[in-house]
Amino acid sequence: MTPFADLLDRLAFEPRRNAKLALMEAFFREVADPERGYALAALTGGLVFQHAKGGLIRGLIAERVDPMLFALSYDYVGDLSETVALMWPERPGRNAPPPALSEVVEGLSNSGKAALPGLLSGWLDGLDETGRWALLKLITGGLRVGVSARLAKAAVARLGPVDADAVEEVWHGLAPPYLELFAWVEGRGAAPASVDPAPFRPPMLAQPLDEAELAALDPTAFRAEWKWDGIRVQAACGTAEDGRRVARLYSRTGEDVSAAFPDLLGMLEFDGAVDGELLIIREGRVEPFAVLQQRLNRKAVSPKLMAEFPPRIRAYDLLAENGEDLRALPFDARRQRLEAFVAERGGPAFDLSPLVAFDDWEALAAIRADPAGAGAGVDAEAVEGLMLKRGDSSYVPGRPKGPWFKWKRDPKTVDAVLMYAQRGHGKRSSFYSDYTFGVWRIGEAGEELVPVGQAYFGFTDEELAQLDKFVRANTINRFGPVREVVHEPASGLVLEVAFEGLQRSTRHKSGVAMRFPRISRIRWDKPPGEADRLETLEKLLPA
Repeated sequence: MTPFADLLDRLAFEPRRNAKLALMEAFFREVADPERGYALAALTGGLVFQHAKGGLIRGLIAERVDPMLFALSYDYVGDLSETVALMWPERPGRNAPPPALSEVVEGLSNSGKAALPGLLSGWLDGLDETGRWALLKLITGGLRVGVSARLAKAAVARLGPVDADAVEEVWHGLAPPYLELFAWVEGRGAAPASVDPAPFRPPMLAQPLDEAELAALDPTAFRAEWKWDGIRVQAACGTAEDGRRVARLYSRTGEDVSAAFPDLLGMLEFDGAVDGELLIIREGRVEPFAVLQQRLNRKAVSPKLMAEFPPRIRAYDLLAENGEDLRALPFDARRQRLEAFVAERGGPAFDLSPLVAFDDWEALAAIRADPAGAGAGVDAEAVEGLMLKRGDSSYVPGRPKGPWFKWKRDPKTVDAVLMYAQRGHGKRSSFYSDYTFGVWRIGEAGEELVPVGQAYFGFTDEELAQLDKFVRANTINRFGPVREVVHEPASGLVLEVAFEGLQRSTRHKSGVAMRFPRISRIRWDKPPGEADRLETLEKLLPA
């Protein structure tokens, strides 16, 4: 456990991507099996413990520390694992060695609920502060050390002459502690055999477009298509060795989300893989993302929910068909295959995302600004922008520079008044970095502020320090960890908030909900009384 804890501690304080890669590579080289395999599983989100939850941790610390002291400490630190790791009382004279990571994983996986408190207490007694923090992070599942699953797999690939994409190709057929994987990348064994008839294929991603680069690009070399406001998915189907039809729906990161869409999977009758956007379409119209969210992350889906929120895949690309891998073909060739594929097999399960015709970049810019007038019609509100893809580009995993670009529509903005603030987590636990903001409306008592959203990013470190200072100096009330900040027409702070879209909401007092709100500017120059009104936002709601 100690080497793993040291790795997490160093990763948490290392902001550079290449340095994180080097730390993980060194760990995987120096630590033996199965310890390094379980560490990889933790870094990639592959460990889930049925009975070990945050409530268990709170119960154990409540038996050892005054509850009020813990509550005050947790409020200040802002992170459960860090707070408990620091407050856990030492046991002088204890000589038991710290547990191995494999011992912890196997204990948490195989022990019953009644045995876990004693097991966890013993481990915490045998670890130092860093070890306790790592153990508790492992249990809660949120490591928060700035490492994605893709980055961890890339670090493993560096152990031998294998690239990260090759690791991705075999990943879904593997299980912790990944002995076959490490043997393969180190040249001690063959590549793990994948017999999965519906495997995940690593997606190709687009680079954000810098509009200054357009002049250097040849418009005739690119194809344009709408960027839809859903979630990127991959539908994979095939036939197992025993003759069973297997269909799966993967998210962009490779997570199997099939359980939330059994109705969609039941309609997939092909052999291959389709890359597209998952949308909810009712009466021929794409619904807002907020509607789609009501079907995501569901463990069980009722017939009523399936009837009310019918899903469909809007197909972008065809990656495989009838056992043939199409990814090496140029985009134009894959597009022809996709059009024929959808014409033959499309319907309620999936349809074709249309290409957008344009003559030059000026014409495309006008299309981007007005999707409704350029063919998107009633679905214009579901268009996030445009995708640009070179006609000769093969389908390459990752985010290569040059073949694909995403040209998103400019975000909407509103000037809102800061109302409440709360401390962040991890590195931000000492700062008030989570903000609730509102706009004006006419209420029963006259002009009043009504909350319209929350944001915790978009600002620089320097601006965070300024915002934190303002919150501390202008607090007028406290509600547990939340501070209420002065927000009167003549005094307070205005924030320019950028967001991707609005939808109606019955869960919010204002009746509106923002998509991806973030702080784009601090309006020190604007008095709160001149902030925007709710009517301004309501005009931006889809019809």
